[in-house]
Amino acid sequence: MVKATKAEKKIAYDAKLCQLIDEFTQILVVAADNVGSTQLQNIRKGLRGDSVVLMGKNTMMKRSVKIHAENTGNTGILNLMPLLQGNVGLIFTKGDLKEVSEEVAKYKVGAPARVGLVAPIDVVVQPGNTGLDPSQTSFFQVLNIPTKINKGTVEIITPVELIKQGDKVGSSEAALLAKLGIRPFSYGLVVQSVYDNGSVFSPEVLDLTEDDLVQKFAAGISMVTSLALAISYPTLAAAPHMFINAYKNALAISVATEYTFPQAEKVKEYLKDPSKFAVAAAAVSADAGGGASAGAAKVEEKKEVVEESDEEDYGGFDMFGDE
Repeated sequence: MVKATKAEKKIAYDAKLCQLIDEFTQILVVAADNVGSTQLQNIRKGLRGDSVVLMGKNTMMKRSVKIHAENTGNTGILNLMPLLQGNVGLIFTKGDLKEVSEEVAKYKVGAPARVGLVAPIDVVVQPGNTGLDPSQTSFFQVLNIPTKINKGTVEIITPVELIKQGDKVGSSEAALLAKLGIRPFSYGLVVQSVYDNGSVFSPEVLDLTEDDLVQKFAAGISMVTSLALAISYPTLAAAPHMFINAYKNALAISVATEYTFPQAEKVKEYLKDPSKFAVAAAAVSADAGGGASAGAAKVEEKKEVVEESDEEDYGGFDMFGDE
């Protein structure tokens, strides 16, 4: 079998990428740092069916995307070009973006701390027996880790933050973690951006629930209403507040002048004779008290009826049938 040349491989890659762009409208841009070939193959198997994983050089992907947009007029795909930075790959999918993202996150594997690697997380060595013999204490002394000898083995006394996030792993830290059998890091494909039919957004959007959307929508309506009220611009959300404020203003003018209208007459009547407030309050209290008294009377009446019924049933005899 004749081996394909570099030019032929580039042509085949370009054709495949253009075919996927035409076939799929949803793309996950994923970072592939420290992901091995076996791990990548497992991810491909797990996504097989409705998703396709495509890796490649950024320059080749950008060139293919640009030429494809020019030939087809699909300018929306150009939004993908700024995302092709660093060691990234593309996952074309027809499935649910959240489910595909969660499936990709499952394929993470533990990895040892290699010298010169930038730590993605803090590494803390917990206290306990290490299983190492006392001759290995030099590693702990170099890293200022407090230890003691217990039953012929080295034991760490207190928790120690060995490596901080963002720091490079040194030779001593890497050697100690290897001796302790600790694989502190885990690597896999990490979703960086989401492309959906021309739109690009952060993967955090996939975690939003319906309650989050309703809350954000309500917050947006509140802001629109506040702005509309501040600049006196009528909107559907601000209209009820504007009507109420207009009524308050008209009522204030009516109270301060001789001008009146039907909705203001009752208020002006109360203001002229404040005693009517007390009468109205007393009427409300009386209604409430009357309702309570009526309820108590009904309960008492029901109780009397029950007692009379008991006397009629037994007719002077006790409940066991004796006279």
